Parts: sequence; structure tokens; C-alpha cells
Amino acid sequence: MVKGLLIILIVVAVSLGLVFVAGCESDAQTGALIGTVIGAGAGQAIGGDTEATLIGAGAGAVGGYIIGNEQDKKK
Repeated sequence: MVKGLLIILIVVAVSLGLVFVAGCESDAQTGALIGTVIGAGAGQAIGGDTEATLIGAGAGAVGGYIIGNEQDKKK
């Protein structure tokens, strides 16, 4: 249990680091990137397997892109 939690925390830390390093031109791209990371983490935490992680990443990317695109429209 502790080993699994440690692996999840490492993945989250590395993913957040990548979010800040990656340069995105628009809020839509940034939202998709952040949504993918959060969705993948949630999918792994809920489902605990690769399929759930990929589904979470896809759903997070779509949701993040939609939110970011709306922010771009407001600008």
C-alpha cells in the first residue's frame, strides 16, 4: 500500500513539473495538458489499472481543453 502511494506521489510530482516546463501558446492547450495530468491521476486512483488511467487522461484532456478554450474566447 505504501509503495503504491509513493509511486502515485512521484508520478504526480513529475507530471506537475512537466506542466510548468511545457510551454503552451493558448489557455486551451494549457487546459488540455493540466486536464490530462489530473484525469490520469484520478483514473489511476479510482480504477487502479492502465485502462482507467487512459480513460481518465482522455476525459481530462477534453474537459481541460473545453475550459481553456472558453477562457481564450473571453480574452
